[in-house]
Amino acid sequence: MSGKGVRVVSLVPSLTEAVAVSAPGALVGVTDWCTHPADLGVAVRVGGTKNPDVEAVVDLRPDLVIANEEENRGPDLDALRAAGLDVLVTGIRTLDQAFAELDRVLAACGVRSRPAWLDAAEAAWEAVIPDEPPRTAVVPIWRRPWMVLGSDTFAGDLLARLGVRNVYAGHAERYPRVPLDELRAAAPDLVVLPDEPYRFTHDDGPEAFPGAAVALVDGRHLTWYGPSLAEAPRVLRAALR
Repeated sequence: MSGKGVRVVSLVPSLTEAVAVSAPGALVGVTDWCTHPADLGVAVRVGGTKNPDVEAVVDLRPDLVIANEEENRGPDLDALRAAGLDVLVTGIRTLDQAFAELDRVLAACGVRSRPAWLDAAEAAWEAVIPDEPPRTAVVPIWRRPWMVLGSDTFAGDLLARLGVRNVYAGHAERYPRVPLDELRAAAPDLVVLPDEPYRFTHDDGPEAFPGAAVALVDGRHLTWYGPSLAEAPRVLRAALR
C-alpha cells in the first residue's frame, strides 16, 4: 500500500490527511491549513489553498500536485501546469463522488491496495438510516456577510443522508449570501453551525438565532473527504441531536 517514490504536493487539507495516512512518505509539500494528521513529517508548507506559493511548489519537484476545483484557484493550477507539473484536480460534491475521487487520488499517489479506512468509511455510510421525520436546517458557513450552504454541496449531501434537509438546497447558488432576517424567517427545525470555514463557537453564532435549536458541528466531519468519513456519521448524528 506504499506511495514510496512518488513525490506529492497536496493543496487540499482533507486530501492531505488521506494521502499521509495511506501513503506515508509521499507528501513533500502541503498547505498552511493542512492540520491532520498532526505529524506531517518533512512536508514543506507552501502557503494557503487560495494563494499557494507556486515557485515553492515547483522547487519541490513533485511528481504530482493534488487539488480541488472548489478549494483551489484556476490561475494557480494553470501556473503549476505551465511549469510542467502534473496536477490532478478533484471534483467532489457528493459522498459517492468523494469515494470515487479518493480511489483515484490514492492510486495516482502510488497506493497499490485500497486502505482499510476507506472501506470502513463506505461501510459506515451504507449503514446510515436517515432520521424520520426529516428535519429542515439552515447551515451558515460565514458571517459578515452571512453565507449558507446552497445547492449541490458535499456537506449538504452528508446532512441529507442523515435526515437533515437544507432549506437552501434548491438555491441557484452553491453558497448564497442570505440576510440574517431571512435566515430567521425560514424557521428551520435546526441551525447547523460548523467550525469551518468560519469558526462558529458557543459564543459566536448561536446568539444570532434566539430561540432556535442550534447544533455546533465539527467541520472536519461535515466538509472533509478522507479518514474522518469513517466516524463522521456517528459524530455528526450525536451533534445534530
